[in-house]
Amino acid sequence: MVLQSGASLEAAQSWHIAYIDHARYTDALRITKAGACLVTERFAEIVPSGTVPITVREPRLVFARILARLHPEALRAAPLIGSTNITERCFVHPSAQVGAGVLFDPGVVVGERVFIGAGTTIGAHSVLGPDVVIGWDCSIGPSITIAHCNMGDRSIVHAGARIGQDGFGFAMSASGPVKVPQIGRVTIGNDVEVGANSTVDRGSGGNTVIGDGTKIDNLVQIAHNVRIGRHCIITAQVGIAGSTVLEDCVAVGGHSAIAGHLHIGHGAQVAAASRLMRDVPAGERWGGMPAKPLREWFRELTTLKKLAKYRRGV
Repeated sequence: MVLQSGASLEAAQSWHIAYIDHARYTDALRITKAGACLVTERFAEIVPSGTVPITVREPRLVFARILARLHPEALRAAPLIGSTNITERCFVHPSAQVGAGVLFDPGVVVGERVFIGAGTTIGAHSVLGPDVVIGWDCSIGPSITIAHCNMGDRSIVHAGARIGQDGFGFAMSASGPVKVPQIGRVTIGNDVEVGANSTVDRGSGGNTVIGDGTKIDNLVQIAHNVRIGRHCIITAQVGIAGSTVLEDCVAVGGHSAIAGHLHIGHGAQVAAASRLMRDVPAGERWGGMPAKPLREWFRELTTLKKLAKYRRGV
């Protein structure tokens, strides 16, 4: 048997490997045509006869690693055209340093004193402002602006992202808001991923920081002076207000809003569509509007349901 790629249980053919990690997909497993399927022990007995079951503890994780071996080119976005002949189609300031093997799509603009590490790719019409530092083997997609930023190695920024623009800082006066100059930078670690059309504001005095290995989904807003630790997960449409700190391994569900100047402890989780107004201790799981520990939130929801049933009974 030769496996050439991966696919879902429903779409897989004999040359595909698939996986199952939840009981909701058992019907699809029973009729899959995959050549092999990664399963936990509980699902091994219902794998069809034409599919080879491979029993593992974490099917999704193993599937991801197999796909990375089969399709290494899909681990980061490739430039649409990609050319090392940067002088005719792009503007690169003479003081910029461009490493070996850097590829540019048409329309790239590189400002003064920019450093771009070897093996990095820059998509069409992206702009790197003065003094930006981009590490080795990064992937910068099309139509991106990056200013006042130091980025580590192997990081990925998807199309339309905005990094290093002014944060939203104003002092109130009798004559109206007075802009507070934003003079900090953005520091992005190694192996970070920033989703399409997400925004990361520069610090107002210190830096906005995103730690190694953190993954940020599409349409996320990270305000000035936010400090995000290593290996965090921030899903789509999250907004994090200024000066909030997320320690390592924090996960935030989609469409959540996090107020400013909060502290979210190591390994904490915030459920989707939450409105967080208080600090979250390490390892705790919070959710709701306003957010609170999950058990407390669930008890309140249960009580409201009981009250609603009582009113209908009356």
